[in-house]
Amino acid sequence: MSCKKFVHLDLKGAPPRIGYLIELIQLFADLGANGLLIEYEDMFPYEGELKVLQSTTQPPYRRDEIVSIQDAAYSRGLEIIPLVQTFGHLEFVLKHEVFRDLREVDYCLGTLNPHRDAGVRLVQEMLQQVMKLHPKSTSLHIGADEVYMLGHGDESKHWLDVPGRSVHQLFLSHVIKVAKAVQESAPNLNLIMWDDMLRSMTPETIKESGLVGLVQPMLWDYSPTLDVENTVMLMERYKSVGMSQQWAASSFKGSTTVHTCVTSTQRHLDNHLQWLKVASSLSAGIKIQGIALTGWQRYDHLSILCELMPVALPSLGSCLQTLLHGGFTEEAQKKVVEKLGTVDVEDTERLSSRTSSSFAGAKLAELIVKLTSLLESAELRHFQNNMFVRGWFTPYHRQKKTINPLIAQQIKTQAKIILDAVESQVQEVRGEMCLLYSDSTVQEWVDQHITPVLEPLHNLLRDIETVLNEMGLCTESIS
Repeated sequence: MSCKKFVHLDLKGAPPRIGYLIELIQLFADLGANGLLIEYEDMFPYEGELKVLQSTTQPPYRRDEIVSIQDAAYSRGLEIIPLVQTFGHLEFVLKHEVFRDLREVDYCLGTLNPHRDAGVRLVQEMLQQVMKLHPKSTSLHIGADEVYMLGHGDESKHWLDVPGRSVHQLFLSHVIKVAKAVQESAPNLNLIMWDDMLRSMTPETIKESGLVGLVQPMLWDYSPTLDVENTVMLMERYKSVGMSQQWAASSFKGSTTVHTCVTSTQRHLDNHLQWLKVASSLSAGIKIQGIALTGWQRYDHLSILCELMPVALPSLGSCLQTLLHGGFTEEAQKKVVEKLGTVDVEDTERLSSRTSSSFAGAKLAELIVKLTSLLESAELRHFQNNMFVRGWFTPYHRQKKTINPLIAQQIKTQAKIILDAVESQVQEVRGEMCLLYSDSTVQEWVDQHITPVLEPLHNLLRDIETVLNEMGLCTESIS
């Protein structure tokens, strides 16, 4: 794929410490990237009335750090495209009480009411502050994906009551308003938007709206079984309305499940192989401007953390090299192994060899893979189904507050062995993760990915203690 390759940095979750982020940028360049698509969200140092948007769980990047990110990128020839949401996925903005009346509907924190001038001014101010700190950027991504519940607000319903109006037109009118405002202040800035809200529109609707020439669509599909024929048809349809300059978006992490901890290289490789088929099937008139390899850190502002960057680097390297070589060739694999030591993060033996090619974060990746394997073990996941629990401590026994004390000791001993093994590995992970991420990110990761798995076991032990106490037996008397 001859177009430019942008690595997406989703900083709304687990933003790396600045030193590690600079190391990552160097690595992205080494692996074949041409640019970065940076989504700061609440990690941008907004000022004035927008200061409330800054993260409260950890300090946002300072202004000088934003500059150093760009310096690191430009020193390696990487372009930077900032991504600022302007319609949907505005949870980090609209969750604040001060902006509550700008929601399309009160119970949907993500979607902006397109009828309020204050809402348009708000996103304009966000865009201006971000672009002011990115003076060398020649492109800007204005988001606009997954604008849920649009048309459900009272003002939208009233607007839609006029015959001939549609939700499609409502969506397009807001995007155009935002795009034109940007164009007025920065006429040479190239604007990009996610394409999903355009997919169900007729060519006539798009053409008549005035969108063509203002914004370039970025088609996203993260599936390993991406439908090549349908995607090509969609791109040809965009071309037919005059949108011949288009972008693609694949995924190297953060699109498997909302709670995935370890990245599957093969799944993401398959996604990129499908995109290569799309690129080779397009008619001559379509000009792919670039592909963004997305690395989602959360599905949205309020969901849990997806895979951390270190466990996804072998996937990223493999995907970048696949795009560069037109397939996951021997040469592509060799290049990834040369830079990272492995093409598969689950190959912990190779990952732990600590050769000179071990990448920044390799130790944390190895520890997370091992810990995840332990957490997914049948022994832990199905502890409630082991013989002693199923036979001597069922809900019936808990209700009757009775248990054979010898069996209780057996259950507690087995549980303690598992919990001690997990706790030992968790401490190792914590120690390594703290070097790359803030303390609040480390705690969040543990609370989201470790605590829920161990909770049933802790509850079981607590219930056993309660029953033993009811029976007048303390732990010491049966140990």
